[in-house]
Amino acid sequence: MFDNLIFNNPEFFWFLILLPIIIFWNHRNKKSKLSYLKFSSVKGLTHKSIKMRLFPFLDYTRYFSIIMLVIALARPQVVDVSTQTKTSSGIDIVIAVDISSSMLAQDLKPNRLDALKSVAKEFINERVNDRIGIVVYAGESYTKTPVTTDKSIIINSLDEIKFDGVIDDGTAIGMGLATSVNRLKDSDSKSKVIILLTDGVNNSGFIDPNTAADLAMSFGIKTYTIGLGSNGNALAPVAINPNGSFRFGLTKVEIDEDLLKSVAQQTGGLYFRATDNDKLKEIYQEINKLEKTEVEEFKYSNATEMFRIFALISFFLIFIEWILRMTFFKSFI
Repeated sequence: MFDNLIFNNPEFFWFLILLPIIIFWNHRNKKSKLSYLKFSSVKGLTHKSIKMRLFPFLDYTRYFSIIMLVIALARPQVVDVSTQTKTSSGIDIVIAVDISSSMLAQDLKPNRLDALKSVAKEFINERVNDRIGIVVYAGESYTKTPVTTDKSIIINSLDEIKFDGVIDDGTAIGMGLATSVNRLKDSDSKSKVIILLTDGVNNSGFIDPNTAADLAMSFGIKTYTIGLGSNGNALAPVAINPNGSFRFGLTKVEIDEDLLKSVAQQTGGLYFRATDNDKLKEIYQEINKLEKTEVEEFKYSNATEMFRIFALISFFLIFIEWILRMTFFKSFI
């Protein structure tokens, strides 16, 4: 009940400074009114009656009533604050994931693709009010999940992504970007964003990445590009064994950074380079900060006045004191 208790006029608590003065003055005034008699012996006079023992509590009642009155004057209130959040505009985001065989390279742990999936999950969970979709591409591209607000569907789709040879191997950046644009071009969202990730150079597909970037720009779609891979050489698939597993060997990391920078610049986005797991996480955090959903927050407060309770307690104590002084303790006054 008193968790949200506030005092609307706290300056009245300064009156409590006078309480010790009142107690001192009352005690001194009583001593000045005492009369003294001399007895040869105090035998038989040491016993105190019940009235004598209870009489000091009248003063305590008065002091407590003063405290209650000061609290009432300070106007205590219990304030209940409720918050209503209104999202004025959400963002539509498509994450374009390169699933070529080179994404199994182990310069990120456990490999590039799994590192991407782990970081992307955190990003998706933080985009509470946005719609997100997933496009995958290698030598071709297709929509894995259309844009949706259902985060469980998106994360399940992300978990299912793997290199399985269903689509031709290669890196068709233009195809991946064009498919992502196609998912967003009819969106009514105020802000539309593509996050395109690749670890190689454009070597497949029939759509030029710059042409796809022009298409994105014409629909007002911003594109963030991420080049994934360490500098130098990385342990990556170089051949397929007879049992279907990959044979790994050191290969040179080649990322067409000029192309990725151009695509990002054309569409008003930014290019990032992720050379390890931590850097990849930092990039997604940076994009998360750059692309904010507009949220309006309204706070409503309902104040319940509590001064009446303390005022009634004060008046009740004053009344009890007066009744006792006029009746039970009348002979002491």
